[in-house]
Amino acid sequence: MDEKKRQLLKLLKEKSYRYSPDKPFTLSSGRESPYYVDCRPVTHSAQGLALIGEIFFEALKGLDIQAIGGLTMGADPIAHAVALTSYLNGKPINSFSVRKESKQHGTGGLLVGDIQPGDRVVIVEDVISSGSSVLYAIKSSVNFGLNIVKVLAIVDREEGGRNKIEKFVSDIESLFTLFEIA
Repeated sequence: MDEKKRQLLKLLKEKSYRYSPDKPFTLSSGRESPYYVDCRPVTHSAQGLALIGEIFFEALKGLDIQAIGGLTMGADPIAHAVALTSYLNGKPINSFSVRKESKQHGTGGLLVGDIQPGDRVVIVEDVISSGSSVLYAIKSSVNFGLNIVKVLAIVDREEGGRNKIEKFVSDIESLFTLFEIA
C-alpha cells in the first residue's frame, strides 16, 4: 500500500469508523450492524480531500472519461476533489451530482454539472453497502445518456452491493473493505 492510501486509511480509522456491538447502528437499508462507516468527516476535511483527489485521480489514469460523480451528498466531495486534482494535473475531468429527486423549478432534472449525453463517466461512492445509492446514480446517469465506465468507492462493506452493481457495470473498485478499516 502506498503512503497516500496509508494516510487515508489512518484518517478513516480515526474519523469514520465506529463499532458498537451492544447498540448496533441502523443502516440506510434498514438493516442493523455493529459496524458503521461515515466517510463525511474525512471527505469534508482538507487532508481527506487532498488524499482522495490524488488517489482517485491515479486510479482513473488511462480511462478516457469526461466526468466523475454520483448520488449527492456522499459522492459530491469525492467528485469535486478529483475534478480539482485533475485540473491541477492538466487533465481536466468535470464533476456532476445526481439529485435524489428532480427539482420542479429552474432547469429541473436529476443530474447537475458540466456533462453532456454521450459523455463517458465514473460513478463514485463513499461507502457501498446494499448498492442502492450507486444503482440509483447509474440508472439516472444512463437515463440522461451518460456511458458508465467504472464505479469507484472509498469503502466496500462487502454486503452484496458489489454483486448488484456488477450487473450494470463490470469495472468496480474500492480502496478499502470494511474489515481493512476495522
